[in-house]
Amino acid sequence: MKIAIILGTRPEIIKMSPIIRECEKQGIEYYILHTGQHYSYEMDKIFFEQLKLPQAKYNLDVGSGLHGKQTAKMLARIEEILIKDRPDVVLVQGDTNTVLAGALAASKLLIKIGHVEAGLRSFDRTMPEETNRIIADHISDYLFAPTETSRKYLLNEGIPEEKIFVTGNTIVDAAYQNLEISKNGADILEELGLTEKEYFAATAHRAENVDSKERLGGILSGFSQIYNEFGLPIIFPAHPRTVKMIGEFGFEVPEGTRLIEPLGYLEFLQLESGARLILTDSGGVQEESCILKVPCVTLRDNTERPETVDVGANLIAGCGEKMIICARQMMESKPEWENPYGNGNAAELTLGKLQ
Repeated sequence: MKIAIILGTRPEIIKMSPIIRECEKQGIEYYILHTGQHYSYEMDKIFFEQLKLPQAKYNLDVGSGLHGKQTAKMLARIEEILIKDRPDVVLVQGDTNTVLAGALAASKLLIKIGHVEAGLRSFDRTMPEETNRIIADHISDYLFAPTETSRKYLLNEGIPEEKIFVTGNTIVDAAYQNLEISKNGADILEELGLTEKEYFAATAHRAENVDSKERLGGILSGFSQIYNEFGLPIIFPAHPRTVKMIGEFGFEVPEGTRLIEPLGYLEFLQLESGARLILTDSGGVQEESCILKVPCVTLRDNTERPETVDVGANLIAGCGEKMIICARQMMESKPEWENPYGNGNAAELTLGKLQ
C-alpha cells in the first residue's frame, strides 16, 4: 500500500504528524504533498524539522488568495502529481481548501480517500470550513471520526456505517508526542517571565472576529474585564492581521493584556500547558486545552468541538459580556474531565483501518 498525505497548513502538519510517524514506524510506503496554502514550504521547513518529521516530497507553493482561485490551483497541481505518482489512498485532514482540493482530485481519479477528523459540524454554513468538511466527508471512502458525536452526525447525513471508524483524534497523539519534543527546546515560560498557572493564554485569528470592529472590540473589552477581576496577565500571541486590525479600528490594547509576537507551535504548546485559563477562537486550541486539562473559554458563537463543552472543559462565550461570566465559571471548575478524544493511539487505529 502507498499513501499520499496531503497537507498545506500548520494545523494539518501538527495533526498529521502522528500519522507520518506511524507510517515510518510500520514501514508503510508514503509521501507528503505540501500545498503551501498558508506558508511556502521553505517557511514551513523549520516546522518539519522542529517536529522531527521527514521533508515533503512535493511542494506546490500555491500561496493565499480567493477561495476559488486558491482551490483551483491546488486541484490542478495535485491532480498532476497523483497521476504521475499514483497512491492507493490519499489522506487529508480537517476542513481547509487543501482538504477540499486533495479530496476532489483523488475522487476524480478514483483513488481511495481517507478523511482524518471526519464528521465535525458547526452547523454554520457561513464558515467556508463547514462547506469543505461536508464535501470531503461525502466523497471519502474512509471517514475517521474522532468521537461518537462525529459518527452520529455522519450517519444522520446518510453516510454508510461501514465507511465510518471512530479512532479518537490525532491531536491527542500530537499533543503528547510534541509536548515531549518541546521539553528539549527553549523554556518559553522562563523567557517570558511567567509562572505556571499564574497567567491566561489567549488567541484570536478568525476573520469573523478580527475583521469585525464590534467583535474585536468585544474581545478586547472582555480581556479588560477578566484582568480587572482576576489580576492575572493575559498573554496574547497575536497574528499580524489581528495586530493590524486593532490599529485600523483605533483600539488600545487593554491593561493586563500582553501582546507578543506569534509563537512557534512547540512554544505555544508549553504556553497552553502552563496557563490557568485559555481564551480562544481556535478549534485546535479548544481540543488541546481539553487534552492538557486547562479550562477554556471559546470566543465564538458556536463550535464544531461540542465534546469539549459536554465534558466541562470549555464554554462558548462569543465576543462580549458573556466572556467574563464564562471566565468566572471556568476559574471555579476543576480540570477533572475525561478527555473525549481518545488515549493517543488514533494514528495507529487510522492506519490499521486502511490495511
